[in-house]
Amino acid sequence: MFSRLTPGPLVRWFARPYVAGGTMEDGLQVAHDRQSRFGTLATLDLLGEEVDEDFKVLRSVAAYERLVDALASDERFADERTRPSVSLKPSAFTCTEPEAAHAHIEALARRASERNVAVTIDMEDRDWTDLTLDWAVGLFEEGLDVGTVLQTRLNRTEADLARFPAGMRVRLVIGIYPEPESVALTEKPAMKERMVEFARSLLESGARVEFATHDEAYLEHFLREVAPMAPERCEILMLLGVPRRPFAKRMMAGEYGVVLPFRLYIPFALSWDDATAYLRRRMVESPGMHWLVLRNLFSAQRAR
Repeated sequence: MFSRLTPGPLVRWFARPYVAGGTMEDGLQVAHDRQSRFGTLATLDLLGEEVDEDFKVLRSVAAYERLVDALASDERFADERTRPSVSLKPSAFTCTEPEAAHAHIEALARRASERNVAVTIDMEDRDWTDLTLDWAVGLFEEGLDVGTVLQTRLNRTEADLARFPAGMRVRLVIGIYPEPESVALTEKPAMKERMVEFARSLLESGARVEFATHDEAYLEHFLREVAPMAPERCEILMLLGVPRRPFAKRMMAGEYGVVLPFRLYIPFALSWDDATAYLRRRMVESPGMHWLVLRNLFSAQRAR
């Protein structure tokens, strides 16, 4: 209720640490800034999922085409090894049946592959799981650099681990979408335990793992107990606005026994209206986010 009643300007104020800005160039600039200052990698995500009008679908397609082309031609990202990837949500590419998103996603993945830009098809709620996995695995098996995401809260995820061929990128998250107890865990510690367990299984099968959490206890567990199996196939991923800089410094200094690439998930919008809508949805889906936002804002102020 609080999320729905929060005035737009206040939501926008909340969103500022977590959104690069209201233009594509804002996203590119933040990615370059973090890379040049801290050595972090990036994946860029255009906000605007769950579209409800045809023109918004076309807007998403055009924006991602421009983003892929910009990443491939921008001298700031000339090194393909550290070039930002792009993340996209299937619901940004259809306002009718979910299957209608496939043609747009496939075309973007092929365009990105031609320009040496990696793509991750993000995971949304459980209604999208089968389609997302089918599309991502199929495109990867055609030779495209396409990865996807698994949510450890879903009970089905353990069985889904077997679907990934060697070399494919899999981002492990607990997932923000609330799901019923009949199909998912409801306690976050159990979801995080699964992250470590599933990361081990994926590495054993030859997949690449992006371990995406801000919980330092589980990050340390992953770094000490799992990542040494195949550090060349592991990354740490965190959200813009939330990274634990002291943790990152300790990891880069080798205090956990292994040093991994550190990637930031950087959302940007085509307008601040989209950014406001994004954070409002996230606050509705995850009520505890109010306190996370406030805690991180106050922490940032103290760190200045």
